[in-house]
Amino acid sequence: MKTNNTIKMAAAAAACLLLATSVNADETKPKRSLKNDMRVVYNELPPSADNITDAFANGMFYGRLRTNAFRWDWKDDANGDNKAFGLGGSLTYKSAPLYGVSVTTSLYYSSSPFSELRQDSGDVGSVKSGKDTFSRYNVSQIGDWQMAVLAEAYVQYNFSKTDFKLGRQIFESALTASNDTKMIPNTFEGISVESKDLPKTTLKAAYFTAQKLRDHTTFHDVLTFGTEMNNDNRGDWNNNDDSGVHRGISYAKLTAAGKDVENSLIVLAVSNESIANLKADLTYTAVPDMISSLIAELNYKIPVGNLTVTPGVRYMKQMDDGAGAIGGASLAGDVTDANAAAKGYTQGDSLDSSLWMARLAVASGAFKGHVGYSKVADEGDIVAPWRGFPTGGYTRAMAQVNWKANAESVMAEAQYDFGKAKILEGFSTIARYAIQDSDEAKQASGGQADLTTIHVDLKQQINPQLDAKFRLGVITADARTTDGKDHDSYNEYRFELNYLF
Repeated sequence: MKTNNTIKMAAAAAACLLLATSVNADETKPKRSLKNDMRVVYNELPPSADNITDAFANGMFYGRLRTNAFRWDWKDDANGDNKAFGLGGSLTYKSAPLYGVSVTTSLYYSSSPFSELRQDSGDVGSVKSGKDTFSRYNVSQIGDWQMAVLAEAYVQYNFSKTDFKLGRQIFESALTASNDTKMIPNTFEGISVESKDLPKTTLKAAYFTAQKLRDHTTFHDVLTFGTEMNNDNRGDWNNNDDSGVHRGISYAKLTAAGKDVENSLIVLAVSNESIANLKADLTYTAVPDMISSLIAELNYKIPVGNLTVTPGVRYMKQMDDGAGAIGGASLAGDVTDANAAAKGYTQGDSLDSSLWMARLAVASGAFKGHVGYSKVADEGDIVAPWRGFPTGGYTRAMAQVNWKANAESVMAEAQYDFGKAKILEGFSTIARYAIQDSDEAKQASGGQADLTTIHVDLKQQINPQLDAKFRLGVITADARTTDGKDHDSYNEYRFELNYLF
């Protein structure tokens, strides 16, 4: 049965490939291109207009067709193997700037049309990475396997090297990201500014009142887990249910404490390269009256013959501004002062914590690689449900949340661009090997067992518009100390196609 489903999955992917190839095979210079993390880069923008009619008439459309297939194979079959398939794309319109003012809208669509390639409606809660191809809430409530959402809709004002955006938008920072590796990106609603007017300096600031996660069709609170609906009605899938969310900062607990369930997210960031070869970053992120953090990072490039060696360090200080007293020290939301010791925490009602990382990166020609280390303080868990990963670029491998308290990780990563090396045009690969040493005492509060991760990406650019990527994750874990069973080992397979036009 698994073989038949795999054949159908491959056939569906091949059909999408043929469709995408036939759309516009002659176009060789794309208006947009994709980074390795699947973020879109705009290579061509509308020219400035002289009047409002030309501003809209001379605007540009950008299209994207994409498909994603997932299979998750647990070592312990009792955990429930799962699968998912998404087919869809997006259509973006950018008006031509008029006196620096322009408008951008992006409509995204995803569908899971083949029942053989997805879970049954009653099993959507067991889907892991593939859940972002559909909305669990919509499936559970009305049986709808489609998502259509205006995820981006903003007015932009550009002056010199400064951009203001108002509305629904993507915002990249240390803890906020589009994380556009599935069907629909993570976006925010509010106002932001980015300026490069100061020499060798980038300034960013944002004030967001809502967030839309990748598997949601509506915008919701940036921090609150769950709604007034009870769990039988799956209200916990209609607010912030990110994998890194703090389940203790819930609608029920916030309302019981007399706290607001409509929070805002503030981001202030500065990046500077005034000193030769040194890049310094400082980012402040806060949900007022709940939690905040400060992240400092330094990376220094050292030329060594044909190599570039870059040592880097990142330090994060998390400050509890009231969230810990409501939700507890663990992301699981089940730790209090009364049970803190039994759950493996030194203090049950505090989210004060810190995280530090170091890496050594090497680059030469077609090769890039690094070895990284991270260590979370034995205090509260790190709260980061905005799709920017605290350990990203240092020790985070695919699908891993390695920022629970007292977690220690080591990772080696290697990237090789075979096209740049003139070996195989358009082909590149990324391989990661990570070791995660978790705190066994915290398994009672949802902590993982110690594990290793092997993660491999194989990417082929078929033509300038069309990319195919295969991703493999092999996770091997120890048995949990709580019951002696292996709850954490699995193999994960992903395949995706992206066509830009």
